[in-house]
Amino acid sequence: MDARLESYLVKDAARIVTPALLIYPKIVEQNIRITLGMVGNDPQRWRPHIKTAKLGAVIRQMLGHGIQNFKCATTLELLTACQVGATDVLVAFAMTGANARRVLDLAKQFPHTRISVLVEASEQLAAWRGTNIGIFVDVNPGMNRTGMSNDRIPEIVKICKESGAALRGLHWYDGHISSGEPDERKATAHKGYDRLMEIVKAVEGAGCKVGEVITSGTPVAPYGYTYSGFTNASFVHRISPGTVVYNDTTSLRQLAGFGYQAAAVVLTTVISHPLANKITCDAGHKSVSADAGVPTCAVIGHPELVPQKPSEEHLPIEAADGVALSAIGENFYLIPRHVCPSVNNFDEALMIVDGQVIGVERVHARGHENPLLGGGAVRFWETVAQSATAQPLAGQ
Repeated sequence: MDARLESYLVKDAARIVTPALLIYPKIVEQNIRITLGMVGNDPQRWRPHIKTAKLGAVIRQMLGHGIQNFKCATTLELLTACQVGATDVLVAFAMTGANARRVLDLAKQFPHTRISVLVEASEQLAAWRGTNIGIFVDVNPGMNRTGMSNDRIPEIVKICKESGAALRGLHWYDGHISSGEPDERKATAHKGYDRLMEIVKAVEGAGCKVGEVITSGTPVAPYGYTYSGFTNASFVHRISPGTVVYNDTTSLRQLAGFGYQAAAVVLTTVISHPLANKITCDAGHKSVSADAGVPTCAVIGHPELVPQKPSEEHLPIEAADGVALSAIGENFYLIPRHVCPSVNNFDEALMIVDGQVIGVERVHARGHENPLLGGGAVRFWETVAQSATAQPLAGQ
């Protein structure tokens, strides 16, 4: 991981309330260009997942490179993509009930955005029949999180036939291929794609047109494009890494050698020096996500410092005996181990160019929409206030 501290320093950091999310648009630009280079500079071969980007400004950067096809996981991410002008968005998450109805609402609100969803069972199709929603059949490549088992080809074919004209293609998320050396990951990914091509052949042999095949999250992003079976195929093939827009310590290790850099970091402040070899910063798991394990982050420019298990607001950091530790009040710049949920922890991000804060951007797709959107429910406190006005509290 190549992270030079001087590239991240903010000249007036003392005025920033911490912890703070910092995003570096020039590095974002570089990361986008590197990923496009990975797919032969063809923006039509990349369908990035915006669960990482989350900011309308960053999605617009991607649009500026001709990237028009996106993935998302929530209706708020879908809304954000539609608002900034995305042409084609796949909701890569099983949507049922009220969630499905919200997708339909957004499809009506943004008719110029082609919206699609995932299905893996016949009963999921009912919500989309008679609509303009596209269907991608979700195939489980061995991650065992969602999707139809890839060894049950007749059932996959059956769902494709039931999808009818709405069928757009197949979705194959092989995010579980994340460990091991690059050649090992490549071999595992390509073996899976061999199986995927068998499925495509069976589906098309049953008279169903497969228009698009989506594969390859961040850990195997380079190997989807290099798979020979996807070259000059009858369908459009797209890889779908999203983490690469910002990167984190995990992706920088997995994709070492491509030139990626961290474009989203957390500015934190040393708030305590409880032991001779320990300091504490204000970057607990409510700012830097702990879902990927400990250490939750790396301290840029300080490889001798090792972050420990965080609490909600506190991040203890240890150093070997004899290492000089920073004083209380000093700042550190942290690269998250998992950047996607770390970005989701912040309402706003500071945009940093050449060491200067050039603006503040709302993290538009953070969290989720109002669960009773359009339901007309009043706020709880309004109800309490009305009740208190109507009847005195007991004992009054």
